[in-house]
Amino acid sequence: MADRAVIRDAVLHLLNDQPLLVDLIEEPKPTDRGLLCTNVRTTGGLRPAYIDHSDSTFYFPYAQIRFLEIHPEGDAAAPASMPVAEPIEADELDLDEDLLRRVREA
Repeated sequence: MADRAVIRDAVLHLLNDQPLLVDLIEEPKPTDRGLLCTNVRTTGGLRPAYIDHSDSTFYFPYAQIRFLEIHPEGDAAAPASMPVAEPIEADELDLDEDLLRRVREA
């Protein structure tokens, strides 16, 4: 069954729970109502206590998912030259002092 996975090692962030590593059976589509995956495990590689067999097929409704993290190297369809955002240095930020004062007072 693991041979069916299209995207390996995606990070599934559920509501009110720790992130899980999953293998996606198919790439998520905008019309889906949930996420179909297999090989569910903790980020440490262990089987979560509430799952009997991690090699089963799982369906997570989108209402229970905060977000899904798919790494470019785990996705064969992602371009290798995907741009990576450069971190912004604190001295490069143009901060509005009046806005900051109002935020502090709130």
